[in-house]
Amino acid sequence: MKKLGIVIQYECVTSFKYIWLFYAIEYAIVLLISVVIAICTGSMEHVGSNCLEINTMIYAAVLGVLGFHEDFKMLLQNGFTRKYIYLATLSMFAFISGIMALVDTVMGNVLHYFLNGYFSMYGALYGYYHFFANWIWLLLLYLVVCSLLYLVGLAVNRYGKRILLYLGAVLLGLVLFVTAMFRYILPGETVRSVAKFLAGAMGFMSDGTKQLGLPLMTLFLIAAVLELGAYAVIRRTELK
Repeated sequence: MKKLGIVIQYECVTSFKYIWLFYAIEYAIVLLISVVIAICTGSMEHVGSNCLEINTMIYAAVLGVLGFHEDFKMLLQNGFTRKYIYLATLSMFAFISGIMALVDTVMGNVLHYFLNGYFSMYGALYGYYHFFANWIWLLLLYLVVCSLLYLVGLAVNRYGKRILLYLGAVLLGLVLFVTAMFRYILPGETVRSVAKFLAGAMGFMSDGTKQLGLPLMTLFLIAAVLELGAYAVIRRTELK
């Protein structure tokens, strides 16, 4: 357990310092663009931005890929087991996602309060009166993105780059098949029932109310499935 604690600390500490660099760059770019627009238009009317959390999702995607490529070989060569490496990486994802979700939750509410036209992702969907649910929702969303790209990185290393082409082809075929099924084959009542179920899974109930716990459970289950897949792949991953 001591070795596990060491590798978890290493993963979290080495990733933590880049968070503030990311936010410094992000808000510097937003400020620069706002100043340029204000100067060009001569007013602040057209200055603004929405859903800055999308930038964090891109960062989380990069973190998911680097979570495998940067550290796996080094840690394995230094005597850490695949199980410890996996648990350390998962801990890092949760740690970083939690911190960035907290920052984005605070900034989303502050910007919405002071800039009337700003909308955060969670606020636009569920409102601005549930700070804790907002934080957990973003944490799980970032964790899903990290886990998905981590699984992709592991799969590419394990099975080769062709797996991306195969997965892309299968995914495209599946999307086209499902679209055709809903459009031309399934009866309208079935389509409405599926749409109702999916909306309910994201917390939008048929009576117009919102159940904030349901999207949290949905995102948690998606993250759990992705992480179980990642663990199944990393157990058979070799150095290359």
